[in-house]
Amino acid sequence: MLLQLLWMLWYVGRSYMQRRLIRPKDTHAGARWLRGSITLFAFITVVLGCLKVAYFIGFSECLSATEGVFPVTHAVHTLLQVYFLWGHAKDIIMSFKTLERFGVIHSVFTNLLLWANSVLNESKHQLNEHKERLITLGFGNITIVLDDHTPQCNCTPPALCSALSHGIYYLYPFNIEYQILASTMLYVLWKNIGRRVDSSQHQKMQCRFDGVLVGSVLGLTVLAATIAVVVVYMIHIGRSKSKSESALIMFYLYAITVLLLMGAAGLVGSWIYRVDEKSLDESKNPARKLDVDLLVATGSGSWLLSWGSILAIACAETRPPYTWYNLPYSVLVIVEKYVQNIFIIESVHLEPEGVPEDVRTLRVVTVCSSEAAALAASTLGSQGMAQDGSPAVNGNLCLQQRCGKEDQESGWEGATGTTRCLDFLQGGMKRRLLRNITAFLFLCNISLWIPPAFGCRPEYDNGLEEIVFGFEPWIIVVNLAMPFSIFYRMHAAAALFEVYCKI
Repeated sequence: MLLQLLWMLWYVGRSYMQRRLIRPKDTHAGARWLRGSITLFAFITVVLGCLKVAYFIGFSECLSATEGVFPVTHAVHTLLQVYFLWGHAKDIIMSFKTLERFGVIHSVFTNLLLWANSVLNESKHQLNEHKERLITLGFGNITIVLDDHTPQCNCTPPALCSALSHGIYYLYPFNIEYQILASTMLYVLWKNIGRRVDSSQHQKMQCRFDGVLVGSVLGLTVLAATIAVVVVYMIHIGRSKSKSESALIMFYLYAITVLLLMGAAGLVGSWIYRVDEKSLDESKNPARKLDVDLLVATGSGSWLLSWGSILAIACAETRPPYTWYNLPYSVLVIVEKYVQNIFIIESVHLEPEGVPEDVRTLRVVTVCSSEAAALAASTLGSQGMAQDGSPAVNGNLCLQQRCGKEDQESGWEGATGTTRCLDFLQGGMKRRLLRNITAFLFLCNISLWIPPAFGCRPEYDNGLEEIVFGFEPWIIVVNLAMPFSIFYRMHAAAALFEVYCKI
């Protein structure tokens, strides 16, 4: 962290000295809402550091000095890094490339190390709670010795120290999201070093929140139901075997319902894109490519857990009642992520609605000879299409396909068929429907981020996988896959927000 601090100070100072110079910017990187999100998570991370310092003061007699120095250093690192990302996330570095590449990639891995450290600390706490719950479920034969990681000295006052300890672990999910979000923004900055940007004017996207009442109401209903389910789950799980089983069944029924709704919404959105002919934005965009790669990579965490649960159900000798709710839940997790990824990837590769029609045409046409253009125009004129609102010829420009009569006839027939399919979705209706779908999926992903982030993890609590695979192997799998599964939901929500602004 200290090395990254020195590099950021040097970079900020050099940028200030050269502030009058015109520098290229990546308009796609470091969106305002993204910087706002990382600021919120950074603020909670600083609060977490304050709680750690207070906890260190309470147990100062038996804790190492590094336990107090680390959170202070981390807080300073967080504040400067947020300032750096606000001011320089869009930069395209064209000088000192070797030094800058080292500094940025070092910053990326520094944040990944801090993320891994937070995941490890949070997993220790979750594992200890998991062991206690397994005892109440009757799986004591696979439970190893409990370790509460409490310092071996007294804290005054004890009630305050206990409250600090619990508060620290409830803030870890936000710290984890901050570190991985900072890593992704810094990675985009690293990919942009030395990049030649397109000089064309960037279409600035504006988010409008009118006409999304249905999607917002449904999404907020899911969010409210999620909070209620998490509260009831945390109260009942681990109290007794019957209460734990009822809590698991309640969670599975809730999750199955939400996943079915999300899958249906994603399918409708993808179908609209299939029948709607819009040009693709194939320009080079490191931020967009990283978004797509992260969606696929982090989604593999949930897929791994779901396939593990499916195999455990198939191989188990005895199956508790909640097992038959776990099976459709695991299948739907796999299917829903697949459908949602397709919808998001298609959305981010489409041209924004505000792009002028002539700009869209330029992306899919090539310059042809004047004779070919004249032939195309005469062909369309003989068919009565020369005065349509969607001309295939614009000056000396013609389609990449052959300008022959057969190709154009088949193209117009396909366009007519597509028009029939979208008669009821013309104009603003299609846009409103897509916005409602996106708003609903956005709120649902935030809702599904909440349960695992705050300890509602049935993969830990049902106990069936531990019997089939063994306690330690399954816990290792869960601890490795769960952070990616949690990050997937938050990253998908961020991607859907960008999609919403683009529609």
